[in-house]
Amino acid sequence: MKYTQLGRTGLKVSRLVLGTMNFGPQTDEAGSHAIMDAALDAGINYVDTANVYGWGENKGRTEEIIGSWFARGGGRREKTVLATKVYGSMSREGETWPNEDKLSALNIRRAVDASLTRLGTDHIDIYQFHHVDRLTPFDEIWQAIDVLIQQGKILYAGSSNFPGYKIAQANETAARRGAVGLVSEQCLYNLFERRAEMEVIPAAQEYGLGVIPWSPLHGGLLGGVIKKQVEGGRRASGRAADSLADTAVRARIQAYEDLLDKHGVEPGEAALAWLLTRPGVTGPIVGPRTAEQLESALRAVELELSDDLLAGLDEVFPGPGPSPEAFAW
Repeated sequence: MKYTQLGRTGLKVSRLVLGTMNFGPQTDEAGSHAIMDAALDAGINYVDTANVYGWGENKGRTEEIIGSWFARGGGRREKTVLATKVYGSMSREGETWPNEDKLSALNIRRAVDASLTRLGTDHIDIYQFHHVDRLTPFDEIWQAIDVLIQQGKILYAGSSNFPGYKIAQANETAARRGAVGLVSEQCLYNLFERRAEMEVIPAAQEYGLGVIPWSPLHGGLLGGVIKKQVEGGRRASGRAADSLADTAVRARIQAYEDLLDKHGVEPGEAALAWLLTRPGVTGPIVGPRTAEQLESALRAVELELSDDLLAGLDEVFPGPGPSPEAFAW
């Protein structure tokens, strides 16, 4: 496994991040433990989750599964860089009360203690804001984070789904307080969805944040979905099926799969390997439901994409073009 430094921290993390969103809803506890063991054995040391994972009536279940994995010992917790998130309400449907969600100091204080209990650990390495809270001032957010760092409950703070200007606001506020600020940003970024290149990734690079792309296969659309339909009769589902209903999108995905077939590269592995070539990217989040999916992701880390293939991918998915600063006089 290849490693890199996470932003402006001293943490050395794997070039793949193990996402756990499927643990609980789609993969049971035993299967989740097996995937985490295989990932750790392969050198993946960065595990990402969120307090709301498990979803619906089972919110928090994913953190509990990770906690029971840590409880098995064997240095599992010590070898893991653990990241979780705060923002969404943890109450049952219809039972939400004020200050039980978002990023108020009160909710942050309550949420971190609840996550620590479910995770069965005494600290979280990277505590991430799952979304922007437009009503809570960053001074209040950083005051709460400063206390948690002083208490030893978290080491660093990160963001998820922040636009570039919010990354700037957050870190400028932290700097005025003499705080470290955000050290990472999780954003939607993949071959099909490249708008993060306009503002989010430049802002992250300017402020020294590691970039952790989520949905690297764009909901399965970049994982060879048409090829799987033809060869195995597997129909696309969810967002991939909705996207393929658009004839222009389908033509683009067909061109993508044809290009990779010409180069003898599997689509899902190419999509991950492409992200690993992008400036500022620490490592994409992979969310395997099975051991086989994990093995495919691991192969992507060692995959070298030729200049010719990279140029072809840019032709199929040209991206948004240069950022606005390129047009300065």
